[in-house]
Amino acid sequence: MNRRSFLKKGLTSLFVLLGIGSGGYLYAREIEPSLIEIRKEKIFSDKIARQFDNYTIIQFSDTHVGFHYSIDQLHELIHLINAQEPDMIVFTGDLVDNPNKFHDYGRLQEALSMLTAKDGKYWIYGNHDHGGYGTEIIRQCMDNSGFVLLQNSHTVIQREREKLILAGIDDGMLGKPDFEHTLRSVSENDFTILLAHEPDLADKAVHYTVDVQLSGHSHGGQIRLPFIGHVYTPLMAEKYVRGKFVLNPNFTLFVNSGIGTTRLPYRLFCQPEIHVYQLKSSR
Repeated sequence: MNRRSFLKKGLTSLFVLLGIGSGGYLYAREIEPSLIEIRKEKIFSDKIARQFDNYTIIQFSDTHVGFHYSIDQLHELIHLINAQEPDMIVFTGDLVDNPNKFHDYGRLQEALSMLTAKDGKYWIYGNHDHGGYGTEIIRQCMDNSGFVLLQNSHTVIQREREKLILAGIDDGMLGKPDFEHTLRSVSENDFTILLAHEPDLADKAVHYTVDVQLSGHSHGGQIRLPFIGHVYTPLMAEKYVRGKFVLNPNFTLFVNSGIGTTRLPYRLFCQPEIHVYQLKSSR
């Protein structure tokens, strides 16, 4: 553990100790985790055809159902997402916190099946989805819920003769990400969105035919302190933690702070969020 990690983990422990029995503890555990923010972003590009102008994509991530996040809470999230009337919904990994110990997949599938989008629902694996013998369990759950898995693959959304490419890379920690295979036959002229659970994969994705990367995994740090920022983030979410990053004029990364919590059931100055992306043609 380096000095930065040690200090951040120490501050986390300090926060928990100081918070016990106080209003701060109650807020961080019971209130802020339920305050879902709708974060709206416009994405401009001359590669976006006019047929996709105002096209809306909703991203949600890191629900971690089973760890202080219930299916009843998921129902509330689903109603919120459907109310946005998206053209497409994407989920960027970590559905259940501990897949092999979760036993309510029937209700979970029923809830996820309620999500609707004109051009479908897509998802990628996160490290928790592969962990705990969850790879096939989570895939079956998402298949039964009407989601399409993008695992080192891509799909084409067509509007007349114009197209939008949506690609998905396998999890960077427990999977086998393959950029070459994922983006095979994708032209540099195609506007391409990549789903990648770990945001730090952007340093590799930037060298491929990708315009926008959507990620999760970091939880935005989950606990953020004034003048310090995030207290702790997991491996492969250490460089890009939350928000928008323009790596070069042709590549933008968006990191979603997720919905649920993991390790510690707290959020402080780091609300859960969904992203609503609106594509804007610059042609």
